[in-house]
Order: sequence, then structure tokens, then C-alpha cells
Amino acid sequence: MEFNVSELEREPIDFDLELGPGAVGFGQEAEQVGNLATSGLAEVLHEHRGPKDIVADIRLRGRFAGTFQVPCARCVEPVEIPLSAEFDLIFRPAEADSEAPERSITAPETEIGYYQGDSLLLEDVLREQVLLSLPVRTLCKADCKGLCPRCGENRNSQMCNCEVGPSDPRWEALAGLRGRIKSPDINPRD
Repeated sequence: MEFNVSELEREPIDFDLELGPGAVGFGQEAEQVGNLATSGLAEVLHEHRGPKDIVADIRLRGRFAGTFQVPCARCVEPVEIPLSAEFDLIFRPAEADSEAPERSITAPETEIGYYQGDSLLLEDVLREQVLLSLPVRTLCKADCKGLCPRCGENRNSQMCNCEVGPSDPRWEALAGLRGRIKSPDINPRD
């Protein structure tokens, strides 16, 4: 769905959509499972920068909900993750700040995105919001054994016959250190 500034100038646009898998490309980070529901409101905000300098910002308020598959960080098997979030975003025309002198920005200005031309695609906004909502690291289960570093076998489904090779010779100097270290006797009553 495309939000055109000239249409938003006439009136705000309510949206309530169900986007099927493949409608929004999430790259290799995630795969959409089932529909992605989204609803909200798009409107234009006029930013007055001078007597004749008015910038048309697009404000997009809404929410999304859907289920996604992401690869497990250890065994790369798909893990389903339900996501839902609300957003309240401001998008400014890219050319509005292109010639501005270099200056420090305020905290609210770090939340401003940019759109090209005279329109903004909802699918681009949803892609960004979903990817930002994904957990940094996902495991299929807490005790996932991962993949064998030698043959690539998933150790959760079966153990491989790879031999545990010799350790890196650079660590041999530390091999007997644990046995030589004496831990002090700690008495909590002292």
C-alpha cells in the first residue's frame, strides 16, 4: 500500500490489511508464516521552517501482528516466533534535509525516517518494524546442541562419528593450570 502525500493532504487514510506471505520481503533474517495483520492511520504533518518553507512529513501510527520463522542460532532449524508491536513514526522527504548544514540533532529527531519522491510504501515500514522486533538471538530450545563443526550434522537429531580432534597447541600451556591452582578455603562465618 502506497501513501501519497497529495492524497494525505486531502484527508488522513485509515488502513486495515492482511498481507499474505511474500507480500513483504524480509530477506534471510525471517520468513513470514501466515498473514501479517496491520492497521493504523497515515496523515500529513506540516513542519513550518520559515514563511514559505513548509515540509510535508508523513506520520504513520499503527500496529502489526504475525508469525515468523527465524533460524536457530546454533542448529539453523526454523523457529516460529509470534510478533506484535505498535509504531508511531514520522517520515520526512529525503530532500528536506539534504542541504542542511551539519549540526547536532535532538533525541526526537533520531526517530525520523525519510521517504523518496512523494510517497511512502507501507510494506517498507512493516519490513523495518518486523526486523527491529525480532530477538537478537533465537534458539530452538535452551539446550540446543547445534551443528558438528566438522561434518555439519545436527547434534539434536543424532550424534555424528567425528573424532574430537587435538586441541589447539597454543592452549597446551594452560592445560594443567586448573589442577595447580589451589582455591582458598572460604569460611562464610569469618
